[in-house]
Amino acid sequence: MRVVSSALPALWPLLLIPTAQAGCPEPSPAFPVPSWSTGAKDFKYALRSIEAQLANLVEDPKFNTSSYSVGLTSGAETLWSTHHTAPVRNESRPGAAKVDGDSYYRIASITKTFTTLAILQQAKAGNLSLDDPVDKYIPGLASKHSGSIPWKDITIRILASQLSGIPREIGQSDVRQNKEGWGLPSVDETSLPTICGGFESFTRSCTREDVVDNITDQEPLFAPNFKSTYSNVNFELLGLVIENVTGINYDDYITANIFEAVGMQHGATLDTPDDSRAVLPLGTGESPVYPYWDLDLGALKPTGGIYASSSAMSEYLRYILTHYNALTTGVNWLLPQSFAAAKTYYGMPWEIFRHPIPTKGNKREVTVVTKGGSLPGYSTLIALLPEYGLGLTMLTAGSPRLLIEIAETVIDALIPAVERTIWYDIDEKYTGTYKYQARNADDQPNLNTSLTLSTSLQTGLKLTSFISNSTDVMAKLLPPPPKDMPALTTHVQLVPTLLFKNETSQQGEKWRFITVPDEPNEKFSVLGEYCFTDDDVLSYAGRPLNEIIFWHETGEVELPAWRVTLTKVDGGSGSSRGAGLAVQDPRLDL
Repeated sequence: MRVVSSALPALWPLLLIPTAQAGCPEPSPAFPVPSWSTGAKDFKYALRSIEAQLANLVEDPKFNTSSYSVGLTSGAETLWSTHHTAPVRNESRPGAAKVDGDSYYRIASITKTFTTLAILQQAKAGNLSLDDPVDKYIPGLASKHSGSIPWKDITIRILASQLSGIPREIGQSDVRQNKEGWGLPSVDETSLPTICGGFESFTRSCTREDVVDNITDQEPLFAPNFKSTYSNVNFELLGLVIENVTGINYDDYITANIFEAVGMQHGATLDTPDDSRAVLPLGTGESPVYPYWDLDLGALKPTGGIYASSSAMSEYLRYILTHYNALTTGVNWLLPQSFAAAKTYYGMPWEIFRHPIPTKGNKREVTVVTKGGSLPGYSTLIALLPEYGLGLTMLTAGSPRLLIEIAETVIDALIPAVERTIWYDIDEKYTGTYKYQARNADDQPNLNTSLTLSTSLQTGLKLTSFISNSTDVMAKLLPPPPKDMPALTTHVQLVPTLLFKNETSQQGEKWRFITVPDEPNEKFSVLGEYCFTDDDVLSYAGRPLNEIIFWHETGEVELPAWRVTLTKVDGGSGSSRGAGLAVQDPRLDL
């Protein structure tokens, strides 16, 4: 985020050197989270277009054996869903006659989020600490066998964040059953752990003992907390922690404390669902369906064992959207925990990236918090867009390629449509001119104080004029750069804090205005991606100089440092329309 405020020319060297050199995105979030109380009707044209594109996509013969379910939800309700049933299925075991929101898929590694949620629940209950070493909750883990993994340095938080540095699998990725195909030499297998839950050839379900015995014989990839790398074993161990801390079987705990608590018990299970609701992809060879549909993963369930419908997953995403920053003390569940590559990060256990908004002239990015899953025959993805208050479920059975095509189609089309809808509402609720008006005998009768706000898809909500007691404040907010600084044009942008002056009634939205360069100075390429945040710079008599509070109920803005309240005299209505969704014309281009 390119964020620095400058109210005095003397602060230029301190405050604007980093941003003058940065090719950074605009401040984000740029607006309060929408409630979408009127549903998705205001970007219905985009959803119709997405639905048509998906239908056209599966006309390709390579997807004849593939089914999908896609759903969009706000924090309150499902806004849209669409489904497709593969035209070519097994005649002997076709599964659900018609795929719909109640049809079950194997969601694979999305299960990791349920396991992590269970861990966060136990942390909130005080039954474990995220910063305790894992061997505190799995007795004997550090003392068994011959491996050299430093368990005392691997905490619960590190496991959930993919930072443990331990191997990816306990043995199911071992190719010893096909060593000839890899050109591998023969080895003495008598001392090796037996293979369970194999990928190439499933042998048997893994047990708790398999997990511990196999992983304690292995060597680390990296030191703990050094580098993030994907590991299924992290979550198999967390499953054991849940059982040991609660004294409850993993399946029973997840069913009672997540499925039932969230309201998804009729569409999520750790047992194999009935075929009448099963999305069964076409099998290969002698197998009537992909073998992983019926298989009990045993102790591997915490990493990938859940079956769920798209409707149930929408329930789950609604829960996350409304609880992610209140699950346990000190944890915002949707924040990154470590770097992966470029603008991609690992969370607990999320896979997070920043997506440029495809709007002409727009330099903002939106955070997309995802978790994907894959088992033979199934490719799945959930995506949360917390800035928009939206969640996506994308479940597929059949070709792995289909999920990639769906995700690109849906996300690329949805983001600009949602942006356009939000900014229409921001324009009506916030933009306009606000002036001081004396209301009683004690007020100053002729105080010349006013400000004007404007908005666009490119620059967001910005301050375009500000007069205080006949003084042009903009001259202070946008001073010319010192002679030894590169030329730089700037504007004053408003950024929501998502806090309220009256938190009980959720009234009095607190925003900050900050100075933002219009264009990056590309001369300083070494620091081209050096971006930081600093939203609180100057104050006056104990009040932040850049704070502005919106009172939508009365059409007023309050400027605490200036000890003044201004009334909207022209522009949008200033009143909230629920989600504030303006009617979208499909002909409008971004």
